[in-house]
Amino acid sequence: MRQSIAICLLLPVLAGPALAQNPSRVSLYAGGSLSLADENDMFGGTDRYYSNGLSLQWSSPAATPAGPVAWLDRQFDWLLGPGEFRWGLSLEQAIFTPEEIRRHVPDPTDRPYAGHLSGSLSLERATERMRTVLSFQLGVIGAASGGEFVQNRWHDVINKHHAEGWDHQLRDEVTFGMLAERQWRVPTGQLGGLDTEVIPATSLALGTAYTYAGAGAVFRIGDALGADWGPVRLTPTINRSPLARPQEEFGWYLFGGAGGRVVARNLFLDGNTFRDSPSVDRRWVVGEAQLGAAVLWQGMRLAYTHVWQSKEFQQQKGGHSFGSISLTVPF
Repeated sequence: MRQSIAICLLLPVLAGPALAQNPSRVSLYAGGSLSLADENDMFGGTDRYYSNGLSLQWSSPAATPAGPVAWLDRQFDWLLGPGEFRWGLSLEQAIFTPEEIRRHVPDPTDRPYAGHLSGSLSLERATERMRTVLSFQLGVIGAASGGEFVQNRWHDVINKHHAEGWDHQLRDEVTFGMLAERQWRVPTGQLGGLDTEVIPATSLALGTAYTYAGAGAVFRIGDALGADWGPVRLTPTINRSPLARPQEEFGWYLFGGAGGRVVARNLFLDGNTFRDSPSVDRRWVVGEAQLGAAVLWQGMRLAYTHVWQSKEFQQQKGGHSFGSISLTVPF
């Protein structure tokens, strides 16, 4: 019942009009971009729960859609609304482990081992004040995702012991879903000669891997706010943007935000859909806070975000933190 109420409340928000006036110093960059991101809990001093995430994202130049992409764009015109059109492709891998990775037989009350390899096709429309993204996702969990191989080969490189319980990971299963996200720019004037703004965001995910409704906001201060909508992050998150819209030779900004989501399904906690598997008692509500900085130089963007996340399952021993570093190169 709670997730149904949240989804009903968010649908008019995702489809509704823009909330903010045009901010100053915003320009629409016509080129495309390529982004590489890594999220790892070693930045938080741990090796557990959400252990690592890798993402490669390609975003097209601004253009009129054509072919199958144009057909999809027409079907979801009611949701995407007006604005400059882009489409994108992404490839992501996420790795999840329990707290104690040296046990051959994992604690049944701890988070299961799981890997997730997924690709997505995204449609985006953006104006100077609002951005809407719709993503179609297809992936696989289990041994086919390569989670064990990537984690333990990386541990070989850094001379760290292997995670020993991967024989008990979630079994192979295809995942699919849709994710709708909307952001607004709300300029808040200047502070010490620097531009400031708030970017509220809402999201709605429906699928076999994740089903949730989320909302949050990010405050930014700096001299390059019009260059993008925030750094790249992996799903699920409250704010992300693969695009860099260069305006000057050099720019920067600092940011901080908070948000949360009501979670109706998390495959990596609930376990396999059609067979018995390890699982834990998922929490319905998950909160998140973030702080970070971004530097833009000659159209490129390098950003770091540190994330603090509340418990995701009942038996979890405290919250979790991880860092996210990303590089975006325009073309």
